[in-house]
Amino acid sequence: MHGFTEIDNTADTPGTRAPLVLGATRFHEVTATVCRPNESTRPPMAWTVMFVISLLLVMNLGFCVNYLIFTGVGVWGLNNPVMWAFDITNFVFWVGIGHAGTLISAILFLFRQKWRTGINRFAEAMTIFAVICAGLFPGIHVGRVWMAYWLFPIPNQMEMWPQFRSPLLWDVFAVSTYFTVSLMFWYVGLIPDLATMRDRAKGKVQQIAYGLFALGWRGSNRHWHRYERAYLLLAALSTPLVLSVHSVVSFDFATSQLPGWHTTIFPPYFVAGAIFSGFAMVVTLAVPARELFGLKNLITLRHLDNMNKVILVTGCMVGYAYGMEFFIAWYSGALYEKFAFMNRAFGQYAWAYWIMVSCNVITPQLFWSKTVRTSIPLMFILSLFVNVGMWFERFVIIVSSLANDFLPTSWDKFVPTWVDIGTMLGAFGLFGVLFLLFCRFLPMIAIAEVKAVMPQADPHWEGWQHGNGAGAHVAAAHEPGESGSRSA
Repeated sequence: MHGFTEIDNTADTPGTRAPLVLGATRFHEVTATVCRPNESTRPPMAWTVMFVISLLLVMNLGFCVNYLIFTGVGVWGLNNPVMWAFDITNFVFWVGIGHAGTLISAILFLFRQKWRTGINRFAEAMTIFAVICAGLFPGIHVGRVWMAYWLFPIPNQMEMWPQFRSPLLWDVFAVSTYFTVSLMFWYVGLIPDLATMRDRAKGKVQQIAYGLFALGWRGSNRHWHRYERAYLLLAALSTPLVLSVHSVVSFDFATSQLPGWHTTIFPPYFVAGAIFSGFAMVVTLAVPARELFGLKNLITLRHLDNMNKVILVTGCMVGYAYGMEFFIAWYSGALYEKFAFMNRAFGQYAWAYWIMVSCNVITPQLFWSKTVRTSIPLMFILSLFVNVGMWFERFVIIVSSLANDFLPTSWDKFVPTWVDIGTMLGAFGLFGVLFLLFCRFLPMIAIAEVKAVMPQADPHWEGWQHGNGAGAHVAAAHEPGESGSRSA
């Protein structure tokens, strides 16, 4: 990435709101900036390189999954006590990554936080792609995937029915509901911008494709009224899902009797950790995207600074949960529980535990400094550390508790095989392919919502009286390709 010169819009002047959009005095400039990556004839070289790498990883994923299905789960490093390892670790990791998108879009929308508008679109997309990656792992973990229809509550000759009291089945309903609502929320928010892309498209194929998904949007008052009602209802529906989905995922562990898992702190602990890792991933994606596609005036330092503050807060919550786990293990007087946590810190997986603590507890504390929060290279590096730490958190919780359970005679050590590692890397490749295609063909930023937070969108803006923006207002209302904008 070339150059790190930034306009600092993080300071608040009493009585004046800091601008959320920089360098744009006309609505049409926002449209042109957001649509430029989609309308260019050739993507940037960095995009092409990353897409090729991601595609190779997806091919590797396909090979590993097929090898697994045709050979059996013995190709993984699983053993008798460690029945869950990389597969469920990656499942929980990807579900957690998907939490920031819904939080930014739904909860911040309900609280009328205008700074969400610059980052909500690709955060929502990230949610959908992360859940797709998450859904891959339970599907291949069942072993005989050709018998997967046994999991469905349909009459069959063997009279096998799902155990509806199992939290594993709750996962199916929770994650599928979360994915469906998040997809609807993302798509409804896209409709006005798809209409703008349709009106600006030069080719017939693009006009038909964007027009098909724009659902006949014309930007009329009736359309805006129904759009805003639907968007509000979906935001209200999505909000409880942020809390419920990862709580249900934590029940996979908390409802067991295994030392290190059987604890009531897991639901809030998992939710805080999911938001923590999700926001870190948004920063990881936003920093190169804004540089590569020229979006620095729309995804500003203020957006990144606010996200870093959320990372700091949730990182402190995760650190508190780590300490509370050790306190409860000591205070309870339970022999097995005390051993489980001492073993995490000083046993055979101590290296993974201290990587987790270093990345998730120590690293975010640097965000107390505004200099660090507003430094593009530092925040990018720290966000990568957080993502690494959160992956190791899931690994430590799952593997260390299973490897050393009640009886020393049944202990064993999990060592990942090349299939474990290849499948994990392939999931990152799948996420990369989906996200890069989204950046290439769909607007990464919500055009209509960004325009709504500009000062020019206010009919009482003092600029109209001095002629500073009246021409822009009139021109924007009559320029082609603006049917999806607020100014129309």
